[in-house]
Amino acid sequence: MDKCRPTILACFLSYIVQSVIVNFAPLLFVTFSEEFDVSLELLTLLATLNFGVQLTVDLLASRFIHKIGYRKGMLLAHTMAFLGLVSMMVLPDLLGGFAGLLISVMIYAVGGGLLEVLVSPIVEACPTKNKAGIMSLMHSFYCWGVVATVLVSTGFFVLFGTHNWRIMAIIWAILPLCNFLMFLKVPLYPIVSEGEDKPNYKELFSQKVFVLMLVLMVCSGACEQAVAQWASAFTEKALSLDKTTGDLLGVCGFSVMMGIARMGYAKFSEKLPMKPAMIFSAALCIVSYLIVSLSSSPVVGLIGCIVCGFSVGLFWPGTFSLGTVSVKGCSTTMFALMALGGDIGCSLGPSVVGAVSGMFGGEFKIGILAAIVFPVVLLIGLILLTRMKEKKAL
Repeated sequence: MDKCRPTILACFLSYIVQSVIVNFAPLLFVTFSEEFDVSLELLTLLATLNFGVQLTVDLLASRFIHKIGYRKGMLLAHTMAFLGLVSMMVLPDLLGGFAGLLISVMIYAVGGGLLEVLVSPIVEACPTKNKAGIMSLMHSFYCWGVVATVLVSTGFFVLFGTHNWRIMAIIWAILPLCNFLMFLKVPLYPIVSEGEDKPNYKELFSQKVFVLMLVLMVCSGACEQAVAQWASAFTEKALSLDKTTGDLLGVCGFSVMMGIARMGYAKFSEKLPMKPAMIFSAALCIVSYLIVSLSSSPVVGLIGCIVCGFSVGLFWPGTFSLGTVSVKGCSTTMFALMALGGDIGCSLGPSVVGAVSGMFGGEFKIGILAAIVFPVVLLIGLILLTRMKEKKAL
Protein backbone atom coordinates (compact mmCIF):
# COMPACT_ATOMS: atom_id res chain seq x y z
CA MET A 1 0.00 0.00 0.00
CA ASP A 2 2.79 2.45 0.89
CA LYS A 3 4.55 1.90 -2.45
CA CYS A 4 1.44 2.75 -4.45
CA ARG A 5 0.34 5.67 -2.24
CA PRO A 6 2.00 8.29 -4.54
CA THR A 7 0.25 6.70 -7.53
CA ILE A 8 -3.15 6.83 -5.83
CA LEU A 9 -2.53 10.45 -4.75
CA ALA A 10 -1.65 11.45 -8.33
CA CYS A 11 -4.85 9.76 -9.56
CA PHE A 12 -6.87 11.59 -6.89
CA LEU A 13 -5.40 14.88 -8.11
CA SER A 14 -6.23 13.90 -11.69
CA TYR A 15 -9.88 13.96 -10.73
CA ILE A 16 -9.46 17.48 -9.43
CA VAL A 17 -8.03 18.38 -12.85
CA GLN A 18 -11.08 16.74 -14.40
CA SER A 19 -13.40 18.77 -12.17
CA VAL A 20 -11.78 22.01 -13.38
CA ILE A 21 -12.13 20.91 -17.00
CA VAL A 22 -15.82 20.11 -16.60
CA ASN A 23 -16.98 22.87 -14.25
CA PHE A 24 -14.95 26.05 -14.79
CA ALA A 25 -16.66 27.14 -18.03
CA PRO A 26 -20.25 26.53 -16.79
CA LEU A 27 -19.60 28.94 -13.92
CA LEU A 28 -19.22 31.62 -16.60
CA PHE A 29 -22.18 30.79 -18.85
CA VAL A 30 -24.00 34.00 -17.96
CA THR A 31 -20.75 36.02 -18.25
CA PHE A 32 -19.99 34.47 -21.66
CA SER A 33 -23.54 35.20 -22.78
CA GLU A 34 -23.19 38.88 -21.93
CA GLU A 35 -19.56 39.37 -23.07
CA PHE A 36 -19.85 37.56 -26.40
CA ASP A 37 -23.58 38.16 -27.03
CA VAL A 38 -24.35 34.44 -27.18
CA SER A 39 -27.61 32.80 -26.09
CA LEU A 40 -27.62 30.40 -23.16
CA GLU A 41 -29.02 27.73 -25.49
CA LEU A 42 -25.98 28.09 -27.76
CA LEU A 43 -23.67 27.96 -24.76
CA THR A 44 -25.01 24.45 -24.20
CA LEU A 45 -22.62 23.55 -27.03
CA LEU A 46 -19.69 24.14 -24.69
CA ALA A 47 -20.88 21.39 -22.37
CA THR A 48 -22.02 19.19 -25.25
CA LEU A 49 -18.73 19.60 -27.13
CA ASN A 50 -16.70 19.03 -23.97
CA PHE A 51 -18.27 15.66 -23.34
CA GLY A 52 -18.58 14.92 -27.06
CA VAL A 53 -14.82 15.20 -27.50
CA GLN A 54 -14.26 13.23 -24.32
CA LEU A 55 -16.45 10.36 -25.51
CA THR A 56 -14.65 10.35 -28.89
CA VAL A 57 -11.33 10.07 -27.04
CA ASP A 58 -12.83 7.32 -24.87
CA LEU A 59 -13.65 5.33 -27.99
CA LEU A 60 -10.29 5.87 -29.67
CA ALA A 61 -8.28 5.30 -26.50
CA SER A 62 -9.36 1.68 -26.29
CA ARG A 63 -7.45 1.14 -29.55
CA PHE A 64 -4.16 2.88 -28.77
CA ILE A 65 -3.61 3.05 -25.00
CA HIS A 66 -2.36 -0.53 -24.86
CA LYS A 67 0.32 0.52 -27.38
CA ILE A 68 1.60 3.73 -25.80
CA GLY A 69 1.08 2.66 -22.18
CA TYR A 70 -0.55 4.28 -19.17
CA ARG A 71 2.26 6.67 -18.33
CA LYS A 72 2.48 8.33 -21.74
CA GLY A 73 -1.30 8.45 -21.81
CA MET A 74 -1.46 10.29 -18.47
CA LEU A 75 1.29 12.71 -19.51
CA LEU A 76 -0.60 13.46 -22.73
CA ALA A 77 -3.84 13.96 -20.79
CA HIS A 78 -2.34 16.56 -18.46
CA THR A 79 -0.57 18.31 -21.34
CA MET A 80 -3.85 18.78 -23.20
CA ALA A 81 -5.63 19.95 -20.06
CA PHE A 82 -2.90 22.54 -19.50
CA LEU A 83 -2.93 23.76 -23.11
CA GLY A 84 -6.72 24.01 -23.22
CA LEU A 85 -6.94 26.15 -20.10
CA VAL A 86 -4.10 28.40 -21.27
CA SER A 87 -5.74 28.86 -24.66
CA MET A 88 -8.89 30.21 -23.01
CA MET A 89 -6.93 33.36 -22.23
CA VAL A 90 -5.91 33.89 -25.86
CA LEU A 91 -8.21 32.26 -28.41
CA PRO A 92 -11.54 33.97 -27.58
CA ASP A 93 -9.99 37.37 -28.36
CA LEU A 94 -8.17 36.11 -31.45
CA LEU A 95 -11.03 34.14 -32.99
CA GLY A 96 -14.08 36.21 -32.13
CA GLY A 97 -15.19 35.03 -28.72
CA PHE A 98 -17.37 31.96 -28.91
CA ALA A 99 -15.28 30.17 -31.56
CA GLY A 100 -12.20 30.60 -29.36
CA LEU A 101 -14.06 29.15 -26.39
CA LEU A 102 -15.15 26.14 -28.43
CA ILE A 103 -11.59 25.38 -29.58
CA SER A 104 -10.21 25.77 -26.06
CA VAL A 105 -12.86 23.39 -24.75
CA MET A 106 -11.98 20.87 -27.47
CA ILE A 107 -8.31 20.96 -26.47
CA TYR A 108 -8.78 20.34 -22.77
CA ALA A 109 -11.60 17.88 -23.42
CA VAL A 110 -9.03 15.57 -25.04
CA GLY A 111 -7.20 15.55 -21.73
CA GLY A 112 -10.45 14.92 -19.86
CA GLY A 113 -11.30 11.97 -22.07
CA LEU A 114 -7.92 10.34 -21.48
CA LEU A 115 -8.25 10.86 -17.72
CA GLU A 116 -11.63 9.12 -17.73
CA VAL A 117 -10.13 6.10 -19.49
CA LEU A 118 -6.86 5.79 -17.58
CA VAL A 119 -7.37 6.82 -13.96
CA SER A 120 -9.78 4.05 -12.92
CA PRO A 121 -7.74 1.11 -14.30
CA ILE A 122 -4.55 2.57 -12.81
CA VAL A 123 -6.17 2.66 -9.36
CA GLU A 124 -7.79 -0.73 -9.91
CA ALA A 125 -4.34 -2.22 -10.70
CA CYS A 126 -2.76 -0.89 -7.49
CA PRO A 127 -2.11 -3.69 -4.93
CA THR A 128 -4.68 -2.53 -2.36
CA LYS A 129 -7.61 -3.98 -0.45
CA ASN A 130 -11.21 -2.67 -0.53
CA LYS A 131 -10.96 -1.52 -4.14
CA ALA A 132 -14.62 -0.43 -4.26
CA GLY A 133 -14.03 1.86 -1.28
CA ILE A 134 -10.87 3.35 -2.78
CA MET A 135 -12.64 3.84 -6.13
CA SER A 136 -15.46 5.70 -4.39
CA LEU A 137 -12.98 7.78 -2.39
CA MET A 138 -11.06 8.65 -5.54
CA HIS A 139 -14.22 9.86 -7.26
CA SER A 140 -14.99 12.00 -4.22
CA PHE A 141 -11.95 14.07 -5.18
CA TYR A 142 -13.83 15.09 -8.29
CA CYS A 143 -16.46 16.56 -5.97
CA TRP A 144 -13.93 18.34 -3.78
CA GLY A 145 -12.34 19.61 -6.98
CA VAL A 146 -15.68 21.08 -8.01
CA VAL A 147 -15.98 22.78 -4.62
CA ALA A 148 -12.44 24.14 -4.95
CA THR A 149 -13.16 25.30 -8.50
CA VAL A 150 -16.25 27.19 -7.36
CA LEU A 151 -14.81 28.62 -4.14
CA VAL A 152 -11.49 29.74 -5.60
CA SER A 153 -13.08 31.06 -8.79
CA THR A 154 -15.88 32.83 -6.93
CA GLY A 155 -13.43 34.39 -4.49
CA PHE A 156 -11.33 35.58 -7.40
CA PHE A 157 -14.36 37.03 -9.19
CA VAL A 158 -15.54 38.83 -6.05
CA LEU A 159 -12.10 40.40 -5.57
CA PHE A 160 -11.16 41.13 -9.18
CA GLY A 161 -14.42 40.89 -11.17
CA THR A 162 -15.72 38.27 -13.58
CA HIS A 163 -14.24 40.25 -16.49
CA ASN A 164 -10.85 38.87 -15.37
CA TRP A 165 -11.92 35.26 -15.91
CA ARG A 166 -9.04 34.73 -18.36
CA ILE A 167 -6.52 35.15 -15.54
CA MET A 168 -8.41 32.59 -13.48
CA ALA A 169 -8.10 30.13 -16.36
CA ILE A 170 -4.32 30.54 -16.28
CA ILE A 171 -4.26 29.97 -12.53
CA TRP A 172 -6.16 26.71 -12.93
CA ALA A 173 -3.73 25.61 -15.66
CA ILE A 174 -1.02 25.29 -12.99
CA LEU A 175 -2.75 22.19 -11.57
CA PRO A 176 -2.40 19.85 -14.60
CA LEU A 177 1.17 21.09 -15.03
CA CYS A 178 2.04 20.00 -11.48
CA ASN A 179 0.33 16.64 -11.87
CA PHE A 180 2.18 16.11 -15.17
CA LEU A 181 5.42 16.28 -13.16
CA MET A 182 4.07 13.74 -10.65
CA PHE A 183 3.25 11.22 -13.36
CA LEU A 184 6.81 11.40 -14.64
CA LYS A 185 7.90 9.45 -11.55
CA VAL A 186 5.07 7.64 -9.73
CA PRO A 187 5.03 3.83 -10.10
CA LEU A 188 2.29 2.37 -12.31
CA TYR A 189 0.82 -1.12 -12.10
CA PRO A 190 -0.76 -2.22 -15.43
CA ILE A 191 -4.12 -3.92 -15.00
CA VAL A 192 -2.89 -6.78 -17.19
CA SER A 193 0.51 -7.80 -18.45
CA GLU A 194 2.09 -5.65 -21.12
CA GLY A 195 1.00 -6.67 -24.61
CA GLU A 196 -2.13 -8.53 -23.40
CA ASP A 197 -4.45 -5.55 -22.95
CA LYS A 198 -5.84 -5.52 -26.48
CA PRO A 199 -9.34 -4.50 -27.59
CA ASN A 200 -11.87 -7.30 -26.99
CA TYR A 201 -15.10 -5.76 -28.27
CA LYS A 202 -16.75 -9.01 -29.38
CA GLU A 203 -16.21 -10.67 -26.02
CA LEU A 204 -17.55 -7.65 -24.14
CA PHE A 205 -20.65 -6.97 -26.25
CA SER A 206 -21.61 -10.64 -26.22
CA GLN A 207 -22.30 -10.23 -22.50
CA LYS A 208 -25.75 -8.87 -21.63
CA VAL A 209 -24.44 -7.62 -18.32
CA PHE A 210 -21.88 -5.42 -20.09
CA VAL A 211 -24.54 -3.87 -22.34
CA LEU A 212 -26.58 -3.16 -19.22
CA MET A 213 -23.51 -1.57 -17.61
CA LEU A 214 -23.20 0.78 -20.59
CA VAL A 215 -26.82 1.84 -20.14
CA LEU A 216 -26.18 2.43 -16.44
CA MET A 217 -23.11 4.53 -17.25
CA VAL A 218 -25.07 6.68 -19.72
CA CYS A 219 -27.75 7.30 -17.11
CA SER A 220 -25.14 7.90 -14.38
CA GLY A 221 -23.46 10.65 -16.36
CA ALA A 222 -26.78 12.17 -17.39
CA CYS A 223 -28.22 12.16 -13.86
CA GLU A 224 -25.15 13.91 -12.47
CA GLN A 225 -24.48 16.50 -15.14
CA ALA A 226 -28.07 17.42 -16.03
CA VAL A 227 -28.22 19.33 -12.75
CA ALA A 228 -24.50 19.99 -12.15
CA GLN A 229 -23.84 21.70 -15.48
CA TRP A 230 -26.84 24.01 -15.14
CA ALA A 231 -26.75 24.56 -11.37
CA SER A 232 -25.07 27.97 -11.65
CA ALA A 233 -27.42 29.27 -14.35
CA PHE A 234 -30.43 27.61 -12.67
CA THR A 235 -29.86 29.33 -9.35
CA GLU A 236 -29.37 32.69 -11.09
CA LYS A 237 -32.32 32.52 -13.45
CA ALA A 238 -34.90 30.15 -11.97
CA LEU A 239 -34.28 30.84 -8.27
CA SER A 240 -33.46 34.57 -8.70
CA LEU A 241 -30.26 34.36 -6.63
CA ASP A 242 -27.18 36.47 -7.34
CA LYS A 243 -24.26 34.68 -8.98
CA THR A 244 -22.06 34.45 -5.88
CA THR A 245 -24.83 33.07 -3.69
CA GLY A 246 -26.02 30.72 -6.39
CA ASP A 247 -22.57 29.28 -7.03
CA LEU A 248 -21.72 28.89 -3.36
CA LEU A 249 -25.03 27.34 -2.31
CA GLY A 250 -26.12 25.60 -5.51
CA VAL A 251 -22.95 24.34 -7.20
CA CYS A 252 -20.93 23.89 -4.01
CA GLY A 253 -23.85 22.39 -2.11
CA PHE A 254 -24.42 19.88 -4.91
CA SER A 255 -20.75 18.90 -5.03
CA VAL A 256 -20.22 18.75 -1.26
CA MET A 257 -23.11 16.36 -0.86
CA MET A 258 -21.87 14.26 -3.79
CA GLY A 259 -18.45 14.10 -2.14
CA ILE A 260 -19.97 13.17 1.22
CA ALA A 261 -21.89 10.31 -0.41
CA ARG A 262 -18.70 8.96 -1.98
CA MET A 263 -16.54 9.36 1.11
CA GLY A 264 -19.29 7.87 3.25
CA TYR A 265 -19.50 4.81 1.06
CA ALA A 266 -15.70 4.48 1.07
CA LYS A 267 -15.88 4.22 4.86
CA PHE A 268 -18.73 1.71 5.05
CA SER A 269 -18.23 -0.15 1.76
CA GLU A 270 -17.22 -3.41 3.43
CA LYS A 271 -20.58 -3.56 5.24
CA LEU A 272 -22.86 -1.94 2.64
CA PRO A 273 -23.31 -3.76 -0.71
CA MET A 274 -23.08 -1.50 -3.74
CA LYS A 275 -26.28 -2.48 -5.59
CA PRO A 276 -28.74 -1.78 -2.74
CA ALA A 277 -26.96 1.51 -2.05
CA MET A 278 -27.29 2.53 -5.71
CA ILE A 279 -30.97 1.51 -5.88
CA PHE A 280 -31.69 3.73 -2.88
CA SER A 281 -29.68 6.54 -4.49
CA ALA A 282 -31.61 6.23 -7.77
CA ALA A 283 -34.94 6.50 -5.96
CA LEU A 284 -33.69 9.52 -4.03
CA CYS A 285 -32.48 11.09 -7.29
CA ILE A 286 -35.97 10.84 -8.78
CA VAL A 287 -37.40 12.57 -5.71
CA SER A 288 -34.79 15.33 -5.89
CA TYR A 289 -35.54 15.99 -9.58
CA LEU A 290 -39.22 16.35 -8.72
CA ILE A 291 -38.40 18.78 -5.90
CA VAL A 292 -36.18 20.92 -8.14
CA SER A 293 -38.62 21.02 -11.05
CA LEU A 294 -41.98 21.29 -9.26
CA SER A 295 -41.28 23.45 -6.24
CA SER A 296 -42.30 27.11 -6.38
CA SER A 297 -40.06 28.02 -3.44
CA PRO A 298 -36.44 29.07 -4.18
CA VAL A 299 -35.33 27.61 -0.84
CA VAL A 300 -36.97 24.26 -1.49
CA GLY A 301 -35.60 24.25 -5.05
CA LEU A 302 -32.12 24.86 -3.71
CA ILE A 303 -32.55 22.03 -1.20
CA GLY A 304 -33.57 19.81 -4.10
CA CYS A 305 -30.30 20.64 -5.92
CA ILE A 306 -28.30 19.77 -2.81
CA VAL A 307 -30.17 16.49 -2.23
CA CYS A 308 -29.60 15.64 -5.90
CA GLY A 309 -25.86 15.98 -5.32
CA PHE A 310 -25.99 13.34 -2.57
CA SER A 311 -28.20 11.04 -4.62
CA VAL A 312 -25.89 10.90 -7.67
CA GLY A 313 -22.70 10.39 -5.67
CA LEU A 314 -22.45 6.62 -6.08
CA PHE A 315 -23.63 6.31 -9.67
CA TRP A 316 -20.35 6.76 -11.56
CA PRO A 317 -17.85 4.99 -9.24
CA GLY A 318 -20.47 2.39 -8.29
CA THR A 319 -21.12 1.40 -11.90
CA PHE A 320 -17.38 1.10 -12.52
CA SER A 321 -17.06 -1.14 -9.45
CA LEU A 322 -20.03 -3.29 -10.47
CA GLY A 323 -18.56 -3.62 -13.97
CA THR A 324 -15.23 -4.77 -12.57
CA VAL A 325 -16.81 -7.68 -10.68
CA SER A 326 -19.62 -8.49 -13.13
CA VAL A 327 -18.04 -8.37 -16.59
CA LYS A 328 -15.64 -10.98 -17.91
CA GLY A 329 -12.52 -9.64 -19.61
CA CYS A 330 -11.95 -6.58 -17.41
CA SER A 331 -9.43 -4.47 -19.33
CA THR A 332 -8.63 -0.98 -20.55
CA THR A 333 -11.17 -1.61 -23.32
CA MET A 334 -13.93 -2.18 -20.79
CA PHE A 335 -13.02 0.93 -18.81
CA ALA A 336 -12.77 2.97 -22.01
CA LEU A 337 -16.18 1.87 -23.27
CA MET A 338 -17.78 2.47 -19.88
CA ALA A 339 -16.20 5.92 -19.75
CA LEU A 340 -17.57 6.43 -23.27
CA GLY A 341 -21.05 5.58 -22.02
CA GLY A 342 -20.64 7.91 -19.06
CA ASP A 343 -19.52 10.79 -21.26
CA ILE A 344 -22.44 10.21 -23.62
CA GLY A 345 -24.66 10.66 -20.59
CA CYS A 346 -22.72 13.72 -19.43
CA SER A 347 -23.36 15.28 -22.83
CA LEU A 348 -26.94 14.06 -23.17
CA GLY A 349 -28.18 15.18 -19.74
CA PRO A 350 -27.25 18.89 -19.97
CA SER A 351 -28.28 18.94 -23.65
CA VAL A 352 -31.78 17.71 -22.79
CA VAL A 353 -32.10 20.30 -20.03
CA GLY A 354 -30.83 23.10 -22.27
CA ALA A 355 -32.90 22.13 -25.31
CA VAL A 356 -36.17 21.66 -23.43
CA SER A 357 -35.58 24.82 -21.40
CA GLY A 358 -35.00 26.75 -24.63
CA MET A 359 -38.26 25.42 -26.08
CA PHE A 360 -40.12 26.85 -23.08
CA GLY A 361 -38.54 30.29 -22.99
CA GLY A 362 -35.54 29.46 -20.79
CA GLU A 363 -37.62 27.71 -18.10
CA PHE A 364 -34.98 25.51 -16.46
CA LYS A 365 -37.47 23.72 -14.23
CA ILE A 366 -39.21 22.18 -17.24
CA GLY A 367 -35.83 21.13 -18.66
CA ILE A 368 -34.85 19.38 -15.45
CA LEU A 369 -38.27 17.70 -15.23
CA ALA A 370 -37.71 16.27 -18.72
CA ALA A 371 -34.33 14.87 -17.61
CA ILE A 372 -36.01 12.78 -14.89
CA VAL A 373 -36.12 10.00 -17.48
CA PHE A 374 -32.45 9.25 -16.71
CA PRO A 375 -32.75 8.34 -13.00
CA VAL A 376 -35.92 6.38 -13.83
CA VAL A 377 -34.09 4.27 -16.41
CA LEU A 378 -31.13 3.91 -14.03
CA LEU A 379 -33.41 2.54 -11.29
CA ILE A 380 -34.98 0.06 -13.69
CA GLY A 381 -31.52 -1.03 -14.90
CA LEU A 382 -30.27 -1.65 -11.36
CA ILE A 383 -33.33 -3.78 -10.61
CA LEU A 384 -32.70 -5.78 -13.80
CA LEU A 385 -29.05 -6.25 -12.81
CA THR A 386 -30.13 -7.62 -9.43
CA ARG A 387 -32.48 -10.09 -11.10
CA MET A 388 -29.79 -11.16 -13.56
CA LYS A 389 -27.47 -11.93 -10.65
CA GLU A 390 -30.20 -13.83 -8.84
CA LYS A 391 -30.95 -16.01 -11.89
CA LYS A 392 -27.24 -16.72 -12.37
CA ALA A 393 -26.95 -17.79 -8.74
CA LEU A 394 -29.81 -20.33 -9.10
